[in-house]
Amino acid sequence: MNSKSRFGYSLRVLLLAGGLLLSGCATTDAEFADPRDPLEGFNRAMFSLNDMLDRALFKPLAQGYQFIVPAPVDKGVTNFFNNLGDVTTAINNLLQLKVGRAANDLGRVVVNSTLGIGGLFDVASNMDLPRHDEDFGQTLGTWGVASGPYLVLPIIGSSSGRDAVGVVVDWFTDPLTYLEDDTLRWSLRGLDFVDTRADLLSASRVVDEAALDPYAFVRDAYLQRRRNLVYDGNPPPEEEDF
Repeated sequence: MNSKSRFGYSLRVLLLAGGLLLSGCATTDAEFADPRDPLEGFNRAMFSLNDMLDRALFKPLAQGYQFIVPAPVDKGVTNFFNNLGDVTTAINNLLQLKVGRAANDLGRVVVNSTLGIGGLFDVASNMDLPRHDEDFGQTLGTWGVASGPYLVLPIIGSSSGRDAVGVVVDWFTDPLTYLEDDTLRWSLRGLDFVDTRADLLSASRVVDEAALDPYAFVRDAYLQRRRNLVYDGNPPPEEEDF
């Protein structure tokens, strides 16, 4: 799963969250159960655990990182990891038979790795080579694999049966996986995590301030966004996907 994505929030999500709160958050009752979320009891518990870890550790770490690191350096770090992510995107575009997009993504990697000094600068975007966002979860969706049940994973957060499989496959298309130096590899992964969390601080504020039921808010936003990504912004009626 690509780490720089933003949540797409909608009025429908807000209304659903409000309805859940008014029902006393009794979302596990059959009357209010979301068919996309049959594991809601487990998911809510994992959501609470992730939220606790985030508030106690990850969010303060990201805030410290954002405070200490100058904006141009922060942008360079983000560009560096985006450049690595373009490799995964290119592979998945090729698997989806989007040959033109795959060539575009490989062109981005070549340009940004050279003219962009190892990916620190996004030169390719200024050369009409736009950045795409593809992962193996989307590839499975393109192949006709249904989303499956909504799932909250430890640390990673929102996912689905299909996207959980995609996370495993994408691990093997990530160039960092093949670094032989364990210390360097895990240090870079840690930096990527903190940089991503820092970039999402504004999004988490939206959830905290707007959502009456943050769990339902995040779940619906995630599922809606993933559908849009799988179908390149033109999803079919929702019942066709389940």
